[in-house]
Amino acid sequence: MNSATLSALSSFPDALERVFGEVPETSLRWVPPSWDGIPSEQFTVLEQVCHVRDIEIDGYHVRIRRMVEETNPVLADIESYELAAERQYADANPREALATFRAARLETVKTIAGLTDAQLARTGSFGSYGSLTLKGLIHFLCSHDQQHLAGLQWLLGKMSTPSS
Repeated sequence: MNSATLSALSSFPDALERVFGEVPETSLRWVPPSWDGIPSEQFTVLEQVCHVRDIEIDGYHVRIRRMVEETNPVLADIESYELAAERQYADANPREALATFRAARLETVKTIAGLTDAQLARTGSFGSYGSLTLKGLIHFLCSHDQQHLAGLQWLLGKMSTPSS
């Protein structure tokens, strides 16, 4: 796998925690007056962190394993808002969520770093992405990371904007 991609995946937990650290504890569950323009799912700061954690474990860990082990798997989408309600993201411990995500991402990076070119070329199908390779799936994971960093920055921007 490309070293830039592995580096981006490896450094994401630090980037996530840095941005998360800018949010006052009292604003972890803050909801903007409007979600118009958010570049990620409509989740509070705390919910963003829980979502990233669960998509890593229940989404990408499973998807990567299936792409390696199965022939042309059809990978399932995860209904993010249903999962958030089911797992009560709003009541989660943010430090535990971040620590669990960090450990899960380390496992992801170890797995990806050990993949061969033949494994990276394996194909499957994934929701609206359609047909893809395992390498493509990994790039979508990187994109997902950036989407949620942007969502956190967007929330910080909204928090910093005086109400009209």
